[in-house]
Amino acid sequence: MARVRRTSVALTALLTLAAGLPGAPAPAAAAPARAAAPGSERWSADLAVGGGDDVNVTWRSGRLRLADPHPTAHTRPAAAAGPVAEGILLTAPRALDHPATRVRARLAARTGAGGTAAAQVRGWRAGRWTEWRDAAEAIFDQPVTQVQARVVLTAPNAAAEATVTGLTLAADTAAATTAPSAVALTYRVYATRIGLVGGVTANGHTVGVRDHFAALPSRRGLSPRGTGDYTVKVCTTSGSRCEYAPVWDVGPWNTRDDWWNPSNVRENWRNLPQGLPEAQAAYQNGYNGGRDQFGRTVRNPAGLDLADGTFWDGLRLTDNAWITVTLLWTAGGVRGVVGSGPLNLRTGAGTSYPSRGLAATYAQVPIDCWVTGQRIAGPYRTTTRWYRLVGGTYVSHAYLSTTLGGVGSRC
Repeated sequence: MARVRRTSVALTALLTLAAGLPGAPAPAAAAPARAAAPGSERWSADLAVGGGDDVNVTWRSGRLRLADPHPTAHTRPAAAAGPVAEGILLTAPRALDHPATRVRARLAARTGAGGTAAAQVRGWRAGRWTEWRDAAEAIFDQPVTQVQARVVLTAPNAAAEATVTGLTLAADTAAATTAPSAVALTYRVYATRIGLVGGVTANGHTVGVRDHFAALPSRRGLSPRGTGDYTVKVCTTSGSRCEYAPVWDVGPWNTRDDWWNPSNVRENWRNLPQGLPEAQAAYQNGYNGGRDQFGRTVRNPAGLDLADGTFWDGLRLTDNAWITVTLLWTAGGVRGVVGSGPLNLRTGAGTSYPSRGLAATYAQVPIDCWVTGQRIAGPYRTTTRWYRLVGGTYVSHAYLSTTLGGVGSRC
């Protein structure tokens, strides 16, 4: 009989973030707060499964568990294709009574025979979400006004156990604040095409024909289904074509390699330089014996996967290639949410200007300023307003469902 370990894990997150702006998503009701210590509030997360954001999990006999523990194309991240089944429960955001800079979580779990259970948190500030963090090592940048948690379960087979009976969180103020970066992180990485039409991504999206999204090898930048909370801008190395794409899957190769973060924050492989994916180091330099986190021989240096539509139509690639990628959530600023896409990125404020790429549905595009241009009747409004994006291309306001962090200024 497999040995089962009962765990009650204290998970601490330091969230150093700035107060959120109006327009934050309205949080669902949560358990009433009760005092845990002076100046703090505590609550229990609702682990009931029922929303469209939950992936391969079920609540049964008082425990959260994997709905299907067998690793298949429908239970593991499509881009990683790792030998483990995965499930994610996304809790409702909780509006805090007071802005907080620290969140602590306690997860009551039973794991065994290779099964794992982990809790992660993120905070809302300045009109955007922070990256997800394993709560035991979460360090961000300014006070938050909302907190959201998720539980991640994995199992290599049906004999493994990974169940959770409770998750409690506490928020207070504990850390000095710092200013967010004004410029998003940009790197040159090797990109591969996902393909895998009909497979299921880590956030529960079924991959469609000529789909538009990206995959990164860490859940820290994984957007909930139907959102672009974490959006990347991917461009050919010449800069002639770009696409804004939401991150909807985990991979390629690894699932715990946030290679864009500095070593003191990075989940694994902290002796690698910031910006160097583990798969690239394994392929080019024999790092980790030339293997990924699952022990597989790495056969290309990919640090990013692109869905077929992003690959073929957005960047017009014909084969795997080196590209530049900008991780847009790593900087502040005004953003527009693409409600109807893929949307052409024009070189000027009208449809007669050439297209230099696409913005996928749900992608959050960084707004520099706005101009008056061609009148467009779109799905959200009829308008002459066009937004110039950071980088110089233009999109019509008619196709943006909303803006976050403000409305921008006239150019």
